[in-house]
Amino acid sequence: MYSILLKTRLKPGSREAFLSAMRTNVAASVRDEPGCLCFDVLLDRSDENLVWLYEVYVDEAALDAHMQTAHFLASRPQVEPLIVGQEVIEADVALLNPAR
Repeated sequence: MYSILLKTRLKPGSREAFLSAMRTNVAASVRDEPGCLCFDVLLDRSDENLVWLYEVYVDEAALDAHMQTAHFLASRPQVEPLIVGQEVIEADVALLNPAR
């Protein structure tokens, strides 16, 4: 399995707009994409302008497919103006909680 963790720096005051714009993408990714096993948005406790996206896919091809979906493409114009920058960590998943 393949995972990405995106450290996402938001413009000050844009967190709620970001979450609102991401809601549909997050739900549709896990519901409609067989290759997307997990898509979580985490709020940093020490910095209100920092969010983390944690995504798990069956493989890198599933992530590539995710980035071509209608829900992903529709979210981009909404979230891109809210983002100052992103850092991506790529990882191979060793163990995934089977209770998910």
